[in-house]
Amino acid sequence: MILGPKKLLQLVKTKKLVENLDKRELTTPEGAGFDIRLGEVHKIVGGKAFLGVTHRETPQIETIIEIKSQKSKVKTETQKLKVTIKPGEFYLLSSIEVFNIPLNLTVNFKPRTTTFRSGLIIRTGNVAPGYKGKVTFACYNAGPIPVTMELGCRFAHAQFFEVKGGGNQYQGQWQGGRVTTKRREKQI
Repeated sequence: MILGPKKLLQLVKTKKLVENLDKRELTTPEGAGFDIRLGEVHKIVGGKAFLGVTHRETPQIETIIEIKSQKSKVKTETQKLKVTIKPGEFYLLSSIEVFNIPLNLTVNFKPRTTTFRSGLIIRTGNVAPGYKGKVTFACYNAGPIPVTMELGCRFAHAQFFEVKGGGNQYQGQWQGGRVTTKRREKQI
């Protein structure tokens, strides 16, 4: 079952379900969830990637732009900070919002329609029960034109689902919202 805005706003107030939400989401959220805003842009710059049975390593990244203040009043501060994603380019995008997911919920994301109408493919995994931190998305420009994104723009929509029978606490290395590994590391 998808949780609606009334229940979500109650959980934001009582459990800090999502921190740093935009004023718009706190007063009149659209649909059945919250829109997610662009807080950081990262580019893969080197290294190597390894997905093993017991170990994992992700490439080196460079943070291209980021919001220093993680408050919801970012609009005036971010209007001049933007990135242009050319056709065929790939970036990692991190949310402004910080998630604090209880064990009875999970979160899935959909791109806002403007992102795919502009040629961008936005992907991420689900947010597991017990996860705390920002969320990182893959962004690939599959279209024929460059797309410019300002920090603070809404690019994805989060939908919250109830986990019947209880969820298990997320224990992975991405807890806290980090974007990459520093070296090959053992999986939990």
